[in-house]
Formats: sequence, C-alpha cells, structure tokens
Amino acid sequence: MTNDHNRPTTVNLAFTGASGAQYGLRLLQCLVSAGCRVNVMVSRAAQVVIATETDLKLPGTPPAMQETLSAYSGAEPGQVLVFGREDWFAPPASGSGEKAPLVVCPCSTGTLSALATGASNNLIERAGDVALKERRTLILVPREAPFSEVHLENMLKLTRMGAVIMPASPGFYHKPQSLEDLVDFIVARILDHLNLPQDLMPRWGEARAEDKRKG
Repeated sequence: MTNDHNRPTTVNLAFTGASGAQYGLRLLQCLVSAGCRVNVMVSRAAQVVIATETDLKLPGTPPAMQETLSAYSGAEPGQVLVFGREDWFAPPASGSGEKAPLVVCPCSTGTLSALATGASNNLIERAGDVALKERRTLILVPREAPFSEVHLENMLKLTRMGAVIMPASPGFYHKPQSLEDLVDFIVARILDHLNLPQDLMPRWGEARAEDKRKG
C-alpha cells in the first residue's frame, strides 16, 4: 500500500555518463505515465552514452532536447522540462526551489565523487548537493564493475549522508524474458522508493499473500 500524500508531483531526473541509459529513459517514461512533472538534466557524457546505447539521438540545446524527450516519453506540453548544465536559476539548483526528489540514473562514478565531496561544478552536481543538504530523497543508480575502493568509499559516505545507492543490478527471481524485463526490475525499485505506483513487476511475496487471503 502507498500513501498518496507522500507521492511526489515533481521529480528531478539526471542522466550522467555511466552505461545504462536505458534505465533512465525507461524511468522517464514511467514518471510521465504516473503524471509527474519531470525536470531533466543531461551531462555531455550522457549524451554520448545515450547515442551509443540506444537509437535516440539527443540534440545539443536544452529546448530541442526537451522537445525530443517529451515526444519520446509521451509527455503533455510542459510536463518535461530540460535545463542546461549551468542553468543556476533552474528549480533543482536551490533549496528554496520546489521540494522534489532527485534520481541520478545512470550515475557515473565521477558524479558519485563530486556529490561525496560537495562539488558543484554543474547543475547536476548542484542539484545533488541541494538534495543532500535539504535532506530530500536522493537516489543514485551507479553502473560500474568492479567497484574500486574509492567508488565504495564514496557510496558509503553518500549512504551515511542519506542517499539511496541502487546499483543497476537486476534480479532474476521474476524470470525475465527480455532485456526490457531486466530494465523494468530496476525502474520498478526506483518507483517504489519514490512512493509512486508501478505495475512493471510484482512485489516480493504478493502472490504468497494473495494465496493466504484466499485460504
């Protein structure tokens, strides 16, 4: 069961230069489908990854990127907003902006390092810094293997600061039949942590609980 009062109406979503662009793009579709407004931030490296891993080609300017991502996700006009890398007047850039969770998906190890050390050299890093200082939901989805000691130390530090570290490591107990099923596993977990409804995959124990209710 979920508490509608705690469901976010706006979600900040950042794409950085780790592999796993499909996770972030699928999450964007699901956020739009859930009726959320989405503030999107895309690093330069993320543009390269998206072009490499998917058939989606993002144009270089925020307005054109906004049009492309809105069409891709099926968003209503104004539902998806894209902000530039140094747009310091964007809502995610200040603690006095709208209180909204931030998901960095995928999250590069460079972004992990910047957030763990308080760097704010671009809007994504500043948005993460704001999420931490304001004690807002911050979900980081790293995709790297193996993790170095530095990576692990940064993740531990960020966990202690209140962030949720959710590596892109899908499970297999739901018997995935496609790559899309593996992507949906992680996206479903993100939606759960955002307190948003999802029907991408059944939650653990739901079938067993239903059997017991039926006697």
